[in-house]
Amino acid sequence: MSDGLVNRQIVLKSRPIGAATVDNFELVRTPVPSLASGDGENAAGQVLSRTLWLSLDPYMNVRIRGKTYAEPVPIGGVIVGRTVGRVIESRHPDYAPGDIVLTPGGVPGWQDYVVSTPERKVDPSLGPISTALGALGMPGKTAYVGLLDIGQPKAGETVVVSSAAGAVGSLAGQMARLRGARVVGIAGGPEKCRYVREELGFDACVDYRAADFAEALARACPKGIDVYFENVGGDVLQTVWPLLNDFARVPVCGLLAEYDDMSPRPGPSMRSVLNKRLTLQGFIVSDPAHLERTGDFLRDTSSWLRQGQVTLRQDVVEGLERAPEGLVGLLAGRYSGKLVVRVAE
Repeated sequence: MSDGLVNRQIVLKSRPIGAATVDNFELVRTPVPSLASGDGENAAGQVLSRTLWLSLDPYMNVRIRGKTYAEPVPIGGVIVGRTVGRVIESRHPDYAPGDIVLTPGGVPGWQDYVVSTPERKVDPSLGPISTALGALGMPGKTAYVGLLDIGQPKAGETVVVSSAAGAVGSLAGQMARLRGARVVGIAGGPEKCRYVREELGFDACVDYRAADFAEALARACPKGIDVYFENVGGDVLQTVWPLLNDFARVPVCGLLAEYDDMSPRPGPSMRSVLNKRLTLQGFIVSDPAHLERTGDFLRDTSSWLRQGQVTLRQDVVEGLERAPEGLVGLLAGRYSGKLVVRVAE
């Protein structure tokens, strides 16, 4: 890159205590990196891309807290996150300047220019390129793998999805509906529940903030729960647990309600896991075991989108400098659907 160009970066200023705030982040400016400035060994297989879109996802909360299955973001480090960008320089045989690429989730992505080995090219014919961060990206594949491979819903069964208005839950519920299941969402507030029922087509949606949440969930699931897609944990899980049927399946992809906890919560009775012969499986969609499903996922989900069988909502935060504000709002439940940051046109 030319001398004098500036790369804006959002770095971790301090680890959150309790809920994350914008004060935990800081905007800094550094020179734009160049692959040519590194030695051949270090630059081989990498590209430099100009960030166009940045994904905001709940998993970032555990990465900035240091309580995670993956490498935490160090103090002073650039926040990690998937991006869609245009290749500027390339030392990788599969990518050329001008290509649109998706960067992996563990790469420091909260910046204008990113050095990475891309996850894949983004095919604009499948949908708007920003959907590579949502329905045609990690959230969509999480819903696809968790629901279809682990949950395995059958026609007529009852599937309950927590955080049903979110990027993953909204897709998981719609995929369950395509399998002929009765789908019940759990969301926060009347507006989100209305969105889940009327726009996403769930059979019912229950407000976990309502005083009669437990009773309302039981009424919505008169035959019990066969598949519970777990995004939340905490009190919601405690309420769902007694309604699980024998041989119920529980894909666990997130515990949103517990990320801010300073100490562990008491869990459900493991005796019922034995007595009901439940299947609980935590999964990380980026694990190598799920890589072979990428082609099937992109084929099926892009087809559902084109045919209008799956609806998506995308909320957009304008400008890299507003990414901290967007993440704080996401973790506080102020958005529905997939949240992305438009970094550049």
